[in-house]
Amino acid sequence: MKITEMHITPIALGDPPLLNAAGLHAPYCLRTVVELQTDAGIHGLAEVPGSAAVDRALAAVRDTVIGSDPLNWHGLRARLAERCAAETSVARGDKPWDGRTRVQVYSALDVACLDLAGRAFGVPVATLLGGIVRERVPYSAYLFYKYEGAGGELAFGTDPPATGWAAARQRAALDPGGIVAQARAMVQEFGFESIKLKGGVFEPAQEVAAMQALREAFGPGVPLRLDPNALWSVETSIRCGRELEGILEYLEDPCRTQEGMAAVRRALKTPLATNMCTTSFDDLPGSVRHGSEDIILTDHHFWGGLRASMELAAHCRTFGRGVSMHSNNHAGISLAAMTHLGAAMPNLSYALDTHYPWQRDEIVVGGRIKIEGGCVTLPKGPGLGVELDRAALAQAHDTYRRAGLTERNDEIEMQKKTPGWKFSATRW
Repeated sequence: MKITEMHITPIALGDPPLLNAAGLHAPYCLRTVVELQTDAGIHGLAEVPGSAAVDRALAAVRDTVIGSDPLNWHGLRARLAERCAAETSVARGDKPWDGRTRVQVYSALDVACLDLAGRAFGVPVATLLGGIVRERVPYSAYLFYKYEGAGGELAFGTDPPATGWAAARQRAALDPGGIVAQARAMVQEFGFESIKLKGGVFEPAQEVAAMQALREAFGPGVPLRLDPNALWSVETSIRCGRELEGILEYLEDPCRTQEGMAAVRRALKTPLATNMCTTSFDDLPGSVRHGSEDIILTDHHFWGGLRASMELAAHCRTFGRGVSMHSNNHAGISLAAMTHLGAAMPNLSYALDTHYPWQRDEIVVGGRIKIEGGCVTLPKGPGLGVELDRAALAQAHDTYRRAGLTERNDEIEMQKKTPGWKFSATRW
């Protein structure tokens, strides 16, 4: 079997005005869909965070991909390594999201080749990753401070009246009471059994108060997480971490660097998780040496694919780290891939992150994938178990062209609300 075609389709999906450490989400988030076709008439799908840089990086290796055997991933990856510019963990950048492109090229092609293989052999991708440990994969509610508005076409003053979670997507949530209301609506709609708040937005005292309000509202039986996206100093991390001891399941990336995280970890009883200080295999020796975190949040888009994430899980098992999953905005192809990874990972320690409830657009046949009881059931069928809705993909691509966005830049969007606002790597 040989790959004969590679299609790269940038898309834009509606995104509400969610606040984070780097500013404010634009009305649209960008994704790129990759589709491989083979001479056997089989296709494979993948989805990665979108940007013009990622699209160029993918297009640059098309001639390497065409003619390759999708079942020989190691051979293809070796050839890709010769073509892709080297990247260190420094290339990740200071923002909450990852700025690297090489790992996204690997991820897109790894997932698409696995989808191809699953379809060819008539088995789920999770089976190819070593076997299915769980059919239902748990996810966590993901709360955000936000302005009014539902995002996308509805961002221009035409939000319809709504109730429940649909209303929560539209309402402002800028204080602890608004965060609790958002959490109640999300949990009611999707049945989540754990809750995470994206912090790094307001003074730490306000975010500590929000977590305390969530604990009061939901009780000790619902695990809570806070992610300041490394905007706190070591001193602030320790001070606020102590205020939150006994409340949090884990504290994610309160400060920067493995050394900084290690200092906080020594001072607190609460476990620390990371998606920012340990983000590549090159970082793992330092993670062990410094003892910088208790939990590593993999993300197959930025660790180089599903197979690489399984390698990370093996490292975590060896060195006594918990493992779960980071999320960015995504559609159903990525949700399916994340679910297959969660289904196959024996030592999955915590419910996975997902932005999925915040998106309303979808590009897979059958529309939005269900989250019930806080879980996604492993899709049925071979490969990833999802198919492209060609009409929806075309519409999302047309939205991309009309939106005029070529990269994510939350600072520019924030400046529309607060002129002169600038991102700061450490704010408090």
